Amino acid sequence: MSVLVRPDSNSSWRKFSGAGQAWHRGLPVLLKGPTGCGKTRFVAHMAARLGLPLHTVACHDDLTAADLTGRYLLKGGDTVWTDGPLTRAVREGGICYLDEVVEARKDVTVVLHPLTDDRRILPLERTGEELVAPPGFMLVVSYNPGYQNLLKALKPSTRQRFIAIEFDFLPPDQEAAVVAAESGLPVDRVRPLVQFAGRLRALKGHDLEEGVSTRLLVYSAALLTAGVSVADAVLAGMIEPLTDDADVKAALVEVARVVIG
Repeated sequence: MSVLVRPDSNSSWRKFSGAGQAWHRGLPVLLKGPTGCGKTRFVAHMAARLGLPLHTVACHDDLTAADLTGRYLLKGGDTVWTDGPLTRAVREGGICYLDEVVEARKDVTVVLHPLTDDRRILPLERTGEELVAPPGFMLVVSYNPGYQNLLKALKPSTRQRFIAIEFDFLPPDQEAAVVAAESGLPVDRVRPLVQFAGRLRALKGHDLEEGVSTRLLVYSAALLTAGVSVADAVLAGMIEPLTDDADVKAALVEVARVVIG
């Protein structure tokens, strides 16, 4: 589940407008921001608004270039070429979205290079084809800068092939409205959760590796809507997912009692 990005705030509308212009001009887009802040939902919203098919790939350590482009498979005794999601998107048009692209192997970004310059082509060495991306094709990738290190980072030569849009968590009032809409919990009961989330995000890089996402806020609020106690909903939805350290968890429980009650 991704977090809803509403186009009613100026910043969200500017993001959508900028991404829409990028699609019209055939420009690839890089979305960067913390986990659970709305990047994936934004792409889904953009695809729906533009009336485009969306091909989403969740990148991981074992993702190879062949997983994106395609491979020969045995079907009924015959060897048949099967397109991968990137190749299907190039053939048919639409948005190909690579979520957390830095998690993929290095050969994946090399495959993207011809699609992210003026050529807009996808060479398929195994079939001898050279596909030209249609006007309706758009490549979108995302990553969380907070997880970058020397081994997992986009090379400058790759980064500079994209226009970039930065995401962050919404202001407290807007985030509370989103969480209320997603969970069904009244907004006055959501606000203390958002306040607690702000406290947790301030601990990022100190006691916590990552701050609490809006997604986890929605999960916690959904538990409250279902009748789970505040203490249990906050523990399961906002504390346990962030740390395994018993001392840190105990300290966060105390902070939750002070902030939320």
